[in-house]
Amino acid sequence: MLQPKKKRPRIRKTMSGLIALTLLSSLVLPSVAGAEPMEPSQVQFTDVSVQAGQSVHVPVTLKQPHYAAVTAYNMQIDYDSSALEIVRITPKYVGGSFPSIVENNESNFHYKIDNEAGWVRIIWADLTAGEHPVPVEQQLFDIEVKAKNNAAPGTKKLTVNREDAEHWNFTNVDYENYTELSGGTITITAANSGGGNSGSPGSSSGGSVSPTTPVVTPVPSTPAVTKGVDIYVNGQKQEQSATATTSTVGNQVTTTVHVDNNKVINQIGSGLRTLLLPITGTGKSAVVGELNGKLVKTMEGSNAEVVIQTDSGTYTLPANQIQVDQVLNQFGSTVPLEDITIQIAIVPSATSKQTAIQAAADKLENTTVVATPVDFEVKAIWNGQQVNVDRFNSYVERSITLPEGVDGSKITTGVVLQADGSLLHVPTKVIKGSGQDSAIINSLTNSTYALIYHPATFSDVTNHWSREDVQDLASRLIVQGTGENVFAPDRSITRAEFTAVLLRGLGLHSPNSTEAASFTDVKTGSWYEDEVQTAVSYGLISGYADDSFRPNNEISRAEALTIVSRAMKLVGLAQADASETTSLLSTYSDSAKVQAWAAEPVASAIKQELVQGDDGKLMTDVDISRAQSAAIVKRLLAKAGLI
Repeated sequence: MLQPKKKRPRIRKTMSGLIALTLLSSLVLPSVAGAEPMEPSQVQFTDVSVQAGQSVHVPVTLKQPHYAAVTAYNMQIDYDSSALEIVRITPKYVGGSFPSIVENNESNFHYKIDNEAGWVRIIWADLTAGEHPVPVEQQLFDIEVKAKNNAAPGTKKLTVNREDAEHWNFTNVDYENYTELSGGTITITAANSGGGNSGSPGSSSGGSVSPTTPVVTPVPSTPAVTKGVDIYVNGQKQEQSATATTSTVGNQVTTTVHVDNNKVINQIGSGLRTLLLPITGTGKSAVVGELNGKLVKTMEGSNAEVVIQTDSGTYTLPANQIQVDQVLNQFGSTVPLEDITIQIAIVPSATSKQTAIQAAADKLENTTVVATPVDFEVKAIWNGQQVNVDRFNSYVERSITLPEGVDGSKITTGVVLQADGSLLHVPTKVIKGSGQDSAIINSLTNSTYALIYHPATFSDVTNHWSREDVQDLASRLIVQGTGENVFAPDRSITRAEFTAVLLRGLGLHSPNSTEAASFTDVKTGSWYEDEVQTAVSYGLISGYADDSFRPNNEISRAEALTIVSRAMKLVGLAQADASETTSLLSTYSDSAKVQAWAAEPVASAIKQELVQGDDGKLMTDVDISRAQSAAIVKRLLAKAGLI
């Protein structure tokens, strides 16, 4: 992550200043007098469900006609403050490569929350003279809403007074203020006595599960066909221990495998380790494996895993990552586990997602999408309600099988599709097969995954020692250049930039908790705000004693290795203990200069061969370079078996 080179106009960072700018924009920008567009723009507040005492994210999306281009907006969103409170607003589009940075770090995106009166105001303006208007379809920002502990079950609404220009104003280059609004319903459900739904990395409770939502059961367009199928327990065939039902809804063919739960539970006593559901001959159809909560809980106790194997890919899921206890808390602690259905699915991505992925790839230089994108999903269903299990506390493996004739060497990485339409790296390695190659993806979340070919080279690393590391990470969208075909390998790197590179390498693109970071020098809307929040939530950074993070300071080798050592815990790499630390450091002539707080992290990096030193020295107080950062991140991922 680099600091922007292009300076932008200054603007006073005040609500009144931005309001005035958005209203003034509608007067000074060219428009068609007295005309209305052929179709209005649409702003959508996503409808969501949340338990009392919990928080939920509400994406706010703008969809415009192809001829429109919003260059400023202002909205005040009202809500019932007796039941709801706004935690924070996260900008998703603010224009440009480093969107919220303008001269002197003043932001073109601003918001103010008044939880007592029950309103939040959001202001944005394009400060680049029209160079970065909002794209035709774009998420503008995310609202994190919390239902208060005493909130009664029912529905609440996020509303806007669209008759007041200070509460609702959208300006574009042809028309102004012709934008419609939809959605915004928040369904509050009763809090469960069993506790919340949060988890943290390394905890036995797992990652996190979503609030309950109604199950939508489509009506098959063709009669369902059911037959007996074989499954495998610890590699041994179990005949007639499951049935497979194939049905068609629209153009989507789905095969659902229903496991005989009691038969499999009986295998636990003999040491159940792996439950394999091999469903072949289905081509690109969706495949769903169904188990009940009782079986999953029993498998969890024996550290077993369930494997769904299809023509398009394989999903290997440890039972303890399904987080049955958290699922039960969502439905109610008295619900019998055998009544909860767990669905593990591998589904070809919808046409709309495929189109979005291709559009995102087209925006990247020299990028090709390889193979059909695939969705990996885990759901728990009970009594017409479902819970999505979408975060894990350790990396979960899934693979995508390449089409026949596709060479695995023509894949540089797997990517996930973000809500803002961008593609981001997930740790990926390609395995050569006897017939077809496959790409192994490891991630801490469920998502839509695609494979891309994005070769990258830089003229200034051609003869540099770091060439292979830098170009590999660039082809994975982990590092970026500083200019046209230039990487600047020997330049130092800031604390914010190093954090961003490490997060991209690990495939961590959003926080795993709602707890906000409280650094005094991490500005709202800064390019690194989300990266810092994510790193804090995963325990990778902690900042300084004065509550600062110092994002723009160069980072030393000792500081960088301290962050990396925390990442080692996340990827399952052993760290150096006290006795090893002394021995490992003693082989370097400047080991006495290693400060006490950095000794164990530096020794852990040596133990895992992430650093080698230079001429017998560690030089821990020297600033780390961009090339060294790339090399260390690549070694970390490779040592963990993630790439």
